[in-house]
Amino acid sequence: MDIGRNTGINRRARLDKNVYPEGIHIGDNCNILGGAIILSHDACRSLKADTYIGNNVIVGINSIILPGVKIGNHVVVGAGSVVTKDVPDHCVVAGNPAKVIREGISVQDCKIAEK
Repeated sequence: MDIGRNTGINRRARLDKNVYPEGIHIGDNCNILGGAIILSHDACRSLKADTYIGNNVIVGINSIILPGVKIGNHVVVGAGSVVTKDVPDHCVVAGNPAKVIREGISVQDCKIAEK
């Protein structure tokens, strides 16, 4: 797995760590909230695919990011969304399947307090 600087991952979030962990790439200054699932494989289709999350991305509670998806920079994924296809930069996506509901946004750096 590649996880960028200042990225916070809630302990209840689940990353695909057993089958294809090297397929998960998360950028800098991201927040992965509780219950979010980020996948890099699909056993039903015998698929292993890299999943990319850009910089300054917030993945909402209980969201699912499917394998092979590329999420751009400055993106907010709404709570409970299922992201099935690539997401462009500077937007908000929500729903099942997730669709762009707002464009032209900018996410401030999600800095994690250092101890």
